Amino acid sequence: MEIERDFYLNQLTAKMHNGRVKIITGIRRCGKSYLLSRLFKNFLVANGTPEEQIIEVALDKKEFDDLRNPDKLYAYIMARIDGSRQYYIFIDEIQLSYRVKKPGIDESMVAPEDRDLIYTTFYDVLNDLMARPNLDIYVTGSNSRMLSKDIATNFRDRGVEIRLHPLSFAEYYPVSGKEKADAWEDYLVYGGMPLAVLEQEEREKERYLTDLFRKVYLADVVERYGAQEEYVENLADVLCSAVGSLTNPLKLANTVNSVYHAGTTDKTVKKYLDILEDAFLFRSAKRYDVKGKAHMGSPLKYYAEDVGLRNARLNFRQTEETHLMENVIFNELIRRGYSVDVGVVNITDIVNGKKTEKQHEIDFVVNLGDRRVYIQSAFSIADEEKRQQEIKPLMKSGDFFKKIVVVGGSQKARMDENGIQYVGVIPFLLDENSLNG
Repeated sequence: MEIERDFYLNQLTAKMHNGRVKIITGIRRCGKSYLLSRLFKNFLVANGTPEEQIIEVALDKKEFDDLRNPDKLYAYIMARIDGSRQYYIFIDEIQLSYRVKKPGIDESMVAPEDRDLIYTTFYDVLNDLMARPNLDIYVTGSNSRMLSKDIATNFRDRGVEIRLHPLSFAEYYPVSGKEKADAWEDYLVYGGMPLAVLEQEEREKERYLTDLFRKVYLADVVERYGAQEEYVENLADVLCSAVGSLTNPLKLANTVNSVYHAGTTDKTVKKYLDILEDAFLFRSAKRYDVKGKAHMGSPLKYYAEDVGLRNARLNFRQTEETHLMENVIFNELIRRGYSVDVGVVNITDIVNGKKTEKQHEIDFVVNLGDRRVYIQSAFSIADEEKRQQEIKPLMKSGDFFKKIVVVGGSQKARMDENGIQYVGVIPFLLDENSLNG
């Protein structure tokens, strides 16, 4: 079965021949190789590109072991091109390329701060190839050794990153073979990792996701950073249990110490939080003072990159729809390219004749350029008291930006007397333009 990933394929086709290296990043096993070597390659061939002008190197395959040496990789590509035709270069799992020392250099004569320069790396290879006008270059990099910040440091304005995510609900639903409500129920439990989606047996889905989290992702983190495996696992467990809850390193350290008797500190937790974010396992959302128009410091929220992985880490014991729905909405907003914060609105009330000020939360303050939308994730607003609780901070935002309350189910969009829109989570996720209008 072929899974359509047109959202990302369109990004690739839009960036063809732009003179920059196209770098596809994302959590491992989310479909980077599939996007490049199957979907994009099929697009090129269907539009008249001869296959011999598509040069593919998969560094995770045995036949290309030697090409992990960047000098050999460069020689391999140069031997297969000429100056008269257009070529497309695909290098999969580029992070497996190692650096090699340049010949004839006495390292003792080079200042310590300059010793990185005596090595040839894949960055050198890509920068050279990129300068050739008849080469269009695409690479994938897994998060274990090649992260977004590495790309920014080594390529600066010479590369463009395309961040790939697990399947969104809109991508998952067509291949699920189920009615919308049933597909949504399954998506909340098993998420959107492609191989888990394609697996039919529930026990196999669970086993795959559980092994993927521990044996691949956490093992990558330990290998890359030399982190203590037990600390990383404990922190990951706490974050999974508390998705969408306000927290900070000190609070997390106290929880880890209380539950696991870890003896860790807030500084260590902060370091590991950064590592888990770099590894694309979690993403943080800062608080934003809506009226003061400024970001606030700690606490903040963390969301899992995939709810199926999150559930697997907790042995599928905590699958409350309220929190998982909020996580899925956050991921969808990030996938669509928005900047997402947690909104804070200070509201003054009169209680027993006295003024009291209290902070109220807007789940998501969504920005794209000069556009802004406020979103509340409310699984159920069955009674009027709950509805008023959800819309109060929206009503007190002090501006006229669009305001949406996303509820559980398939409710069609409707507007109340205050101009606030209510819509079910299923149509919200399936409509790419649900924030417009």
